[in-house]
Order: sequence, then structure tokens, then C-alpha cells
Amino acid sequence: MRILLKSVKIVDSSSEYNGQTKDILIENGIILQIANDIESNANQTISGKNLYVSAGWIDMRVSPKDPGYESKEDLNTLSAAAMVGGFTEIVTLPNTKPVVQTKEAIAYIRNFALSQLITIYPTGAVTKNCEGKDFTEMLDLHQAGAIAFTDGDHTLWNADILLKTLQYLAPIDALLMNRPEEPSMTIFGQMHEGIESTLLGMKGIPSTAEELMLMRDLKILEYYLGKNFPPKNNSCLHFSTISTKSGVELIRQAKAKGLPVSCDIAAHQLAFTDADLRDFDTNLKVNPPFRSQEDIEELRKGLADGTIDVIVSDHNPQDEESKNLEFDMADFGIIGLETAFSVANTYSNLSIEKVIEKLTTNPRKLLRLENVSIKEGNQANLSIFDPNQEWMYESKNIQSKSKNSPFIDKKLTGKVKAVVNKGKVFINK
Repeated sequence: MRILLKSVKIVDSSSEYNGQTKDILIENGIILQIANDIESNANQTISGKNLYVSAGWIDMRVSPKDPGYESKEDLNTLSAAAMVGGFTEIVTLPNTKPVVQTKEAIAYIRNFALSQLITIYPTGAVTKNCEGKDFTEMLDLHQAGAIAFTDGDHTLWNADILLKTLQYLAPIDALLMNRPEEPSMTIFGQMHEGIESTLLGMKGIPSTAEELMLMRDLKILEYYLGKNFPPKNNSCLHFSTISTKSGVELIRQAKAKGLPVSCDIAAHQLAFTDADLRDFDTNLKVNPPFRSQEDIEELRKGLADGTIDVIVSDHNPQDEESKNLEFDMADFGIIGLETAFSVANTYSNLSIEKVIEKLTTNPRKLLRLENVSIKEGNQANLSIFDPNQEWMYESKNIQSKSKNSPFIDKKLTGKVKAVVNKGKVFINK
């Protein structure tokens, strides 16, 4: 199959064509030619005004729901949502039923993706059933193809478990991902603790819950490395979905000390504050919760200065039975795969080059994946988009099985046009 991209601006700092507008010819999944004006009898031609192309985007935090919760999402609808959102690769959390803690569970996800345009990298659970008590067979899961290790939605609350996991994963150079939240401080919490939660009469989730766990984890990491810790080329401890001003500063200080840490934020954290919950819209019920404008400004600053490495969707589908309830009864989570890029592009204040870096180069480095470069002879793993096009996110066009998004009927800037991977092409209508 021959695919021709016409007049696309290349956004790829590792490519000699970075910043240039070229035609790209792809044959049987390989970039055959990059030139000014290519004439070819292609099976598929992608053209248009203001088209950009980058390495395929990768999402480091996706809740697949399959197996066990297929009424909310299955792997087919997950893949469709990822393609519409411009992602060619996604990393799935282990919080399914059963939990991804066996070689068979890893194989189930990986085997599904073999025939898909999307590549799916499952993570393996650190503890059995993600309960934080007993270890899974992480070495076996690594051999079976687990890309990293995490208890996903659950924090590694046991300090000894965290320490021993760092030690256990060191020989195989695998990444440990943890969501920083002190669970004893968030029981029954519904939203960010502050003036708004008081006015609305809802139990708050304090910023301190995130910051305490960050301080603990960073202290344990220092203890694990030793006083004169050797420099590491890559992060060994990754913090998922940072949301607070002080949390960003703690990670900034840790990086300044040379600690091998990294972090991400969910794109939607840049778009809303706790004040937006006054209408009790359960689509705005997320964890970590939407915090203050001051927190958002620090998140933007952390993105700009490199403290925050990655932007994720934190895609967490919930069906009507889980969301169409009173606020305190509704489940946490929103869908994000289809809007993550556009939301980040709209609300982050980053240049398009920086946004793409946090969706491509940075996550691949953290996950120990080979960098994807737009170069003749390389595999074509590409996302094609218009960063300036405004569009409306409409419920009727949602590919995910669930519809729990606060961005429905909102105008966003940055439209995905197509993705190419594994010799396949998807064009977003």
C-alpha cells in the first residue's frame, strides 16, 4: 500500500527535515521518499491546508476497562478513540477485572493489538489485585511484555513495597509509575478542598494529600539510591497526574538535585478549576480533582520549563450508570483520548513543538522505547494534524463507548487529520 502525504510541515527535532514543508511517500509501512513535490499513484493521498506531521503520539495513561468492564469500554472502541485522538500507541493501566498481573493478561492485550493500527503497551501491576500488600511476579510480567509497572488508579501506599519495588526493578531497568495520593486523607473526598468545596458543602481532597506522598516517595528514592547515588540516564520513578502547585515545585527541586524522576499531567487539568463544579456536573468529577487557577498556572510553568515531562489523556470511561447520579455517588473519571491533544494545544500556552515533544519524544524515552524519527527508510509511525483548526467536540461523533466528557459542545483548537502506523492509515472524517 502506498500512502502520500502532500505539503505537510514536519515537527520532529530528530529529523533533518524538522520545520520544513515536504511531501512524504510511504510504501508498505516504510517512509520511501521525502521531497518537495512527489508524483505517485498512491492508494491513499492525504492533503489539505496547514497540515503538520510528527512522530506518532503515545499516551502513557489509559484505563482500558477490558476485560471486566466492557460496558464502559472495550479494546475495539478504545482503539477507535485513540486513532481519532491522533495516538498510534497507548499505555494501559492494570486496573481491569481480572487485574493485569499474569502473563496471560499481558498476552490478551498485546495479541489484540497485533492486527490493529494502534500499538498497545500494557503495564503490569506491582501488587496483587493492586491492593498494595503482596508483590506480583514482576520479572515474569516484564518478560511477557509489560512496558512498566504501576498499581494504576491505586497509590503504592506501603513504603516498604515502594522501596523493594525500586530495588526489584533496577536490574531490568523498568520504570515504576505511582500516583501520588495519601489515601487516608482523601476518604469520601469529592473535589478539591478549598473555598468552593466549603460553599458547595462537599468533602474536599486536599492538595496536601498529593504533596505528602510526593515527599515520601522522593525521600524513599534518595534512601534507595544512597548518599552518593550514581547518575542515571533515565527516570526510574515516574509520578502520574500531578495537579498541585507545590507538587510541581517538589519535582522541580528533585530534578535539580539530580534525582532520576519524571512526571506527567492530564491534559484536562489545564482546562478547569474547582469553581467550575458549581453546577455539580459529574463529568467534572475527576481524581486528582480540578484545583485552583494558581495551580493551573504552575502546571503551565512546569510544562514550559521541563519539570513536567509528559502530557497524558488519563482516559477513564464511565457509563451512564456510573455518572448519571448525584455528585457524591458518581464515579471519578472522564474520557480523554479523543481530546487530549486539542485540550493541551488549547490550554497549555505551549508552542506546538513543545506539545508534540510531550506526546512523542519524552514518553518514549521514559518507557525505554526507540525514538521515532521522520526519515527515509524508517517505519512510518505518524500523526497528521492541523494545530490551528477550531472544531466542536460533539457527542454524536464520540468513538469511545462512554460519553463522560466535560468538553462536549466546547470549541477546541487543533484537529487530528490522520494517523499512519504498521502500514495502515486512518483518516479522521
